[in-house]
Amino acid sequence: MEIRDLHSLFLESSGVTTDTREIKSGAIFFALKGENFDGNDFALKAIELGASWSVCDRPGVTGIRIINVDDSLKTLQELAAFNRRYFGIPLFSLTGTNGKTTTKELIASVLSRKYRVLSTAGNLNNHIGVPLTLLKMEGKTEIAVVEMGASAPGEIELLCNIATPDAGLITNIGKAHLLGFGSYEGVRKTKGELYDYLLNNSGKALYNIDNPILGEMIKERKGINSIAYGRSLSEAQILPVSPESPFLRIRLGSGKTINTNMIGSYNADNVFAAIAAGSLYNIPLDLAIKAIEEYHPSNNRSQLSTGEKNTLIIDAYNANPTSMRAAIENFRDMIAERKALVLGDMLELGEYSANEHIDILKLAINISPEKIFLVGKEFGKAVIDSAQGDPSVELFENSEALKERLEKRPVSGMTILVKGSRGTKLERAIPALL
Repeated sequence: MEIRDLHSLFLESSGVTTDTREIKSGAIFFALKGENFDGNDFALKAIELGASWSVCDRPGVTGIRIINVDDSLKTLQELAAFNRRYFGIPLFSLTGTNGKTTTKELIASVLSRKYRVLSTAGNLNNHIGVPLTLLKMEGKTEIAVVEMGASAPGEIELLCNIATPDAGLITNIGKAHLLGFGSYEGVRKTKGELYDYLLNNSGKALYNIDNPILGEMIKERKGINSIAYGRSLSEAQILPVSPESPFLRIRLGSGKTINTNMIGSYNADNVFAAIAAGSLYNIPLDLAIKAIEEYHPSNNRSQLSTGEKNTLIIDAYNANPTSMRAAIENFRDMIAERKALVLGDMLELGEYSANEHIDILKLAINISPEKIFLVGKEFGKAVIDSAQGDPSVELFENSEALKERLEKRPVSGMTILVKGSRGTKLERAIPALL
């Protein structure tokens, strides 16, 4: 079946799904393969549950409403690309090591002041998530904001070819997924694939002028249509914070103050990215500031939680050496009488893991918190190297063990940073801290 014909069926459907547990009547089911499942096993079941069609790539699966293709995933991607071109609306994309999802949500909030915005749900930013986002584009959609993630070379290029962005930005370049990228240079090259696409397709590249790495990457791409933004251009000042007034506040050179609901001075770059994207699409500064001030983070990203025992700064959705260092340094600058850290392993660092965990542990010790609670095997190795015998450091195999310790011997009266990779499940210990 031609993609054009499949798209006609899609326009008549109630959408697409890759999970039979989430089928809506009239949806098109795509049989994708994962590590532990094969969607082709459920192609006929999907029809029974109300799907209008099942797209599958296993020879021998047949039926009245079965569409056989060579590759279900590639077909999903081609359909998404066709749908994006069919509607032809402006599309802004972003990638980067840290801050992608927060920046995407801030940009969507700003643009929503003037347009009907489609944006990536959660962090569905990979080779499946981006197509699913593009397939939510419809006639009333006026602009799209698409987050792009990658853990190996070539992945951003693939996503750009599917989404065909008109403009975009890279939040930053840091140490993450080094196991897949092979090196820091691999991260830089892969994230730079967004700039490459914008250069080759006459798109507009926004970049943080205060980030020398991004500045270098822009200069390397002669002829790219670039637009600078950043704290220095706005003559901005980050105002002091405390447990009583912990949220990021930014005073602009014009005298205006932006009062956010986010924790962490590192979020200032995300704020200026959102203002710059808004300006690109003619959102007045006052409207952009209002949207940013009304944005509330969720999903354990830069959140503040105050309980009976402690005040928590929760940034436990994910972690890598760059974001971990930024969070700890921001915490160091916060004015609080008693401080503690809860740090979980940083995952997917490969051969760089040992040294990166040692460096982070040294930084944590240097800010002199009252307690440092570490979770995971990688931090366990770092303790042996750098903190054995330090009474302020306690090590736990997993978050459940930490939770048990806190339930038996509670800590109270502290301001605590909670930061770690999603795989360490630090959120399980949070109730025992509040």
